[in-house]
This record gives sequence, C-alpha cells and structure tokens, in this order.
Amino acid sequence: MPDTNDMRHQMKRLQGKVALITGGNSGIGMATAELFAAEGAQVIVTARRQNVLDEAVHRIGHGAIGIRGDVADIEHHAAVASEVHARFGALDIYVANAGVNTITPSAQVTPEEFDAQFSVNTRGVFFGVQRIAPIMRDGGSIVLTGSLAATRALDGHAVYAGSKAAIRAFARHWALEFKTRKIRVNVLSPGPVDTSILEKMGIPEAERPGFVKAMAGMIPAGRFGEVDELALAALYLASDDSRFVNGIELLVDGGMSLN
Repeated sequence: MPDTNDMRHQMKRLQGKVALITGGNSGIGMATAELFAAEGAQVIVTARRQNVLDEAVHRIGHGAIGIRGDVADIEHHAAVASEVHARFGALDIYVANAGVNTITPSAQVTPEEFDAQFSVNTRGVFFGVQRIAPIMRDGGSIVLTGSLAATRALDGHAVYAGSKAAIRAFARHWALEFKTRKIRVNVLSPGPVDTSILEKMGIPEAERPGFVKAMAGMIPAGRFGEVDELALAALYLASDDSRFVNGIELLVDGGMSLN
C-alpha cells in the first residue's frame, strides 16, 4: 500500500489554486511567484511597467499572466479583481507584496516622501484587500508583506515603519472580519534581504558593502536573508500547511528582532 505521507509530500501544494501577487516582478515577489507557479498555482502578478511585467511573466512561466497598474491607485485594484474574476472565476491566494522604502531621517522627510510610502505600503494594501476579497473563495489565504522595521527601530525608517505597522493591525482585524468565510490573513515580515530594494533605498553602490556588513552584524544568523527563504515562508502561509494559522506576524529575519 502506498505511503500516504510520501504521496502528500509529492503533491504540489498549490495545485489548482489561483494566486495573485502584487509587485511580483522582482525580489521577494518574483521568488514567491516562481515558487507558487512551480507548486501548481495559476499565478497572476502585477507591476507598474509593462516591459518589466512582460519579463517577469516570461521568467515565471507555467502560464503566468501579468496585469499592469499601480497599487496606489484604487481603481487599479477594482480592475484587477474584475479581470481575475472574468478569467478564472475566483481567487484562492492574495499576496499583497508591493512596497516602497525611502531611508530618510524624520527631520528631512518631505510630505511627498511620506505620502508615497503610505500610498503604496498602507493604502494600497488596504484597498487591494477590500476590492479583491469579494472574489476570493471561502477558505482562501491572504498574505501581507510587512517588515521587521515595524518591530525594531532602524535609522531613517520612521515613515516606512509606520506604514508597515498598520499592516499588522489590518491583519488582526481582517482575520476576524473574514472568519465566517474561513479566509486566513497573516503577515510575513522579512528582515534585511539581499534584493534590488537596496538600490531602491538610495544606498550608493560604493556604500553597499559597508551597509551590508553593518546590517549582517546585527543579525544572529550572520547574514542577509535570501529571497528564496522568504518565498518558502510565503508558501507556508498561503498553503494548507498553515491551515490553523491565522492573524499572526511571521518574522523571517534571522533572529534580528531578538537584539
């Protein structure tokens, strides 16, 4: 008789699921999209630029599709929900991953910088979930990308930390609001991860080695995280492996939050 445990491990964990990942064109989002597709999901990714989106879809493969738009635009979320519903009938997994970070001391933050981070990191997540939830199947999973910065104070991160702290509150409330539909909502909070976001943060190339060394020294694991490690954590929260996990923040930070 076949070993049922072996059979379960051989099955693709997201077979037959429809998964949408915002900001799935690079970094953690891309790694998550690739893993989800390899695990059997029909993957949809969003990004702002069409050429970047096309490249991402080609790299992900497995019939992935892309939808262009800006998560800061509320109407974008309505359009995404409409297209996903028309093409696939419903959604099983929503990963609100798109985010921006600008490192600036509080005294130097401009209103434009403040609004840009909250528009994408907070407003974009809230209205993305608001518009996508009606087309999600009961029993689905929502994963919100948070940040260690919301737990641990880091230089120049006050605005970013505030925008991500709200994500934790959203998850707790939504876990209760969606309980009758058995839709789980959890937060995945990375510590420092070696992705292109280091460039987006405005750190000059010449200063990157020193920045990486200083940050790695603050992490008990002694190194930055890898995008594949974050993708595996996202897979756990999105799949039935975490079917009794709801309303939590999963810190994947190499132990940095302990210091």
